[in-house]
Amino acid sequence: MITKLNVTSVWVLDKEEALDFYVNKLGLEKGSDFKQGAYRWLTVRVPGDPGVEISLEQPGPPVQDEATAAQLRELISKGAMGGVVFLTDDVRGLYETLKKRGVTDFTQEPTDHAYGTDMGVRDPFGNAIRILKPKKVAHEAKA
Repeated sequence: MITKLNVTSVWVLDKEEALDFYVNKLGLEKGSDFKQGAYRWLTVRVPGDPGVEISLEQPGPPVQDEATAAQLRELISKGAMGGVVFLTDDVRGLYETLKKRGVTDFTQEPTDHAYGTDMGVRDPFGNAIRILKPKKVAHEAKA
């Protein structure tokens, strides 16, 4: 039985640039960083939450042959490789913080919705990032 998500991946074109963005701009912390032969295992995570990490995956050997890696790089640069959703307790404050840190590729300013307030941003490679402050749901009283 599956009990918890441990690692998910985000495709990037440059691991150092990705690490800089996700840590110094977005505010995550570096998780694991080690080499296995030619492969570098590099992860980031929400500060104080070591339970789930995001692996920063770069196309190429030893995982993919060069033809496949070239196709992946093209898809990544088009923003076609998916994205991630983070939660926050202050979308508008985080938006201002990200702007001060030099983040410019916002796809949506903080916007109120029925489910809460969220914003959109892209990492340097085109990956979509949503940041959400969920609306508090009133729970029905139980007798």
